[in-house]
Formats: sequence, C-alpha cells, structure tokens
Amino acid sequence: MRRSTVVFVLLFLVMAGAYYYLKNREQPTDTADIAVTLEPQVETAYLFNPEDGVPNSIRLEAQTGEVVELARNADAENAWVVKRPFEAAADQGSSEAAASQVTTISITNSVPNVDPKDVGLDVPQYKLVVQFSNGVERIAQIGVLTPTETGYYALKDGEIVIVNRSGIDALITLLTNPPYAETLTPSPIPPTVTDTPLPSLTPEPGTPAGETATPTP
Repeated sequence: MRRSTVVFVLLFLVMAGAYYYLKNREQPTDTADIAVTLEPQVETAYLFNPEDGVPNSIRLEAQTGEVVELARNADAENAWVVKRPFEAAADQGSSEAAASQVTTISITNSVPNVDPKDVGLDVPQYKLVVQFSNGVERIAQIGVLTPTETGYYALKDGEIVIVNRSGIDALITLLTNPPYAETLTPSPIPPTVTDTPLPSLTPEPGTPAGETATPTP
C-alpha cells in the first residue's frame, strides 16, 4: 500500500472518530446541575400597610404645637382641602404629592431592645395620623434623626423602626407651608377713574362781565 494512501486512511479514521464522538457525546440539558447563586430578594417594608388603600386624611402634629391637616372632600369629588391650621381650598397637586409620600415611607431597619427615650420617642417630635380609604386610622410617632441623619426613629404598632428621611421631611415642610390653593392677589394700583370735566368759569362770548344770564321763560 502506498504511503499516501495510508495517510489518507488514517486521516479518514481520525475524522470519523471525531465526528462520532461529537455526535454521541452527552448534551447538556436545561435541567443539568448548574451552580447558580441567587441573591435573596428583600421585600420592602413600609410604615403604613399598602393594603389599607389610599389616604383620605393626613394630620401631622409637631411637639412645638404646629398642626397641619388635609382631607378629601366627599362632596367635591374627593378634592383635597386644608383643614388646619385654617380651613381653605387646597392645591390638588401638592396634596396628592403628600398622600403619595405617606404611602411610600419605607422602613430601612428595625431597632429592637432600645429605650424610646434614647431615640426621642418618649416625647415624640411628630405625630402622624392617617385615615385610609378602607376606614382604618393609623398612627405613627416620629422621633429624632439617626446618628447618620439618613432616617428617623419611628414607633409603629409598638415596634421601633427606622424610616427613610426624605418622606418624613417632605411632610414636615407642610407645617410651615400648608398646600393652600393659589388665589388671585388684587393689584395694589387702584383702577383708573375717568375724570368728569368741571363746568367752565369763563363766561361765554356775548355775555357781559358781571351779568347773570336770565333764563328764558
């Protein structure tokens, strides 16, 4: 057998073996064991239960005495009104924003075994009272800022937790800036009055000076 023929046969056998191996080797399936590490999903907890619905009234009381209260007016298609510090029409956009802040105040941590006095909850800085659309009223006491100033200590259902600062700060601003509806401010410039010309004191031509015209009967 010629040498070239032997080489050709050997190459053919190698290629055939490789083809057979690749075709018949065990293919990985979707159910093959693959080492995958899944990070556990941490469910976000909120200061108020989302199942209670949307806020129908919001009242925030400060330890220093300031109070602001918003409520939906059932007689006016649930439009928001400001109840306190004095009752008046409310800016609907700002009021809805406040309601959204209430429902998105998240709990960032739980603080067990802490003295309420140490976190400003023996005499709370603020008291937040919210009545929801399901008729349930929830109350949360707000204490002092955390040492990192990223959250507030809060008392919810007898448990001390830390809530995100931004949501509470947005509500605190309502104490000094209640969301009253903008009203038209009267102009300080009085309206222009058209002057009525006074009768002339100059005698008409043809009337002697000092004479008084006698009316014709």
